[in-house]
Amino acid sequence: PMRTGVGIILLNNKNQVFVGKRKDNPGDKWQMPQGGVEDGEDFNAAMKRELHEETSIKNIEIIKEIEQMYEYELPKKLIGIIWGGKFRGQKQKWFITKFIGEENEINVDTEHPEFIEWKWIDIKDLPEVIVEFKKNLYLNLLKEIKSIID
Repeated sequence: PMRTGVGIILLNNKNQVFVGKRKDNPGDKWQMPQGGVEDGEDFNAAMKRELHEETSIKNIEIIKEIEQMYEYELPKKLIGIIWGGKFRGQKQKWFITKFIGEENEINVDTEHPEFIEWKWIDIKDLPEVIVEFKKNLYLNLLKEIKSIID
C-alpha cells in the first residue's frame, strides 16, 4: 500500500523554493518539506503541521492546493525499512505556498528534526537536488510551480 501524505512547495518573495537536507541522508540531496497525514486530519491541517514540525514555519499564504495527487515508490532497498515496512511509497497532496514571515522564523533544529540544513534554491534546480527515486515527482511539481509563477 501507499502512505497518504502531503508536500509543501514553499516560495520566498524571489520565487525561490525552500529545500532541506535530510538528517537520514546527509549527502548532497535536498527535498521540500513533506510528511504523513494523521488519522482524522485533513490535507490542509496536515500540511501546516508538517511544515511547522520540520521548519518551525507558521507564516505562510496558500497559493494553490494542487488538485492531482502525486505518487512515488521507494527503491527496493528501502522497502521494509522506512515507515516500519508498512508502505511501498507515498501518494501526496501538494500545496504551493508563499513564506510571509521573517527568515529568523525558520529553524530546522526542531523537537524531532528531519533536516540538518536548509536553503532557498531556484525552482529550475529542484530536479537536480532530489534523490533519484523522487525525480519524476519533482519534474511534475516543477510544471505546477511554473504554471503559477510564469
